[in-house]
Amino acid sequence: MKRICFHGAESTGKSALARRLHARFGWPWVPEYGREYCETCGTDLAMDDLLAIAEGQDAAMRAAAAGNPDVLILDTDPLMTAAWAQMLFANVPPELLEYEKADLYLLFAPDVPWIADGTRFFGSDKARARFAAIAEDMLVRTGVAFIRIEGDWAAREAQAISAIFQCGGDGAGPCAP
Repeated sequence: MKRICFHGAESTGKSALARRLHARFGWPWVPEYGREYCETCGTDLAMDDLLAIAEGQDAAMRAAAAGNPDVLILDTDPLMTAAWAQMLFANVPPELLEYEKADLYLLFAPDVPWIADGTRFFGSDKARARFAAIAEDMLVRTGVAFIRIEGDWAAREAQAISAIFQCGGDGAGPCAP
């Protein structure tokens, strides 16, 4: 099984692309638990909320992995929650960095229009750039394999598909970029 995690700032097409790849290839995907959490509990977040979000995301990922699919798409993971912790509180609790990592991270650039949807925070160009830099720093900091995804929607989809198949989208092959 190859676990591919979509990572990056808000409103960069991660969830939409995860749904598209599921529809196109049948790859199971784990939605963003934090969105559901914020829609239920609100967006006035404390660090305890982020820790609960990471735990919920991890539980959902483990449940999906139990089916042992060739490819499992993760809309996000606790490493992105660590980026949220840094962005919101300038602090990353060590436990957010200790969760199991994906085999490959696709880092989505903030080069598409931002869309307010009631759960998103950082819509200004400056805030998006800062959040994108923090998200990338989490990948570098933890030494995981990642590939940048950028451009228009069609380019993002093509880049993601190529990266997943290079990673062994058929269940084989390494995930080094």
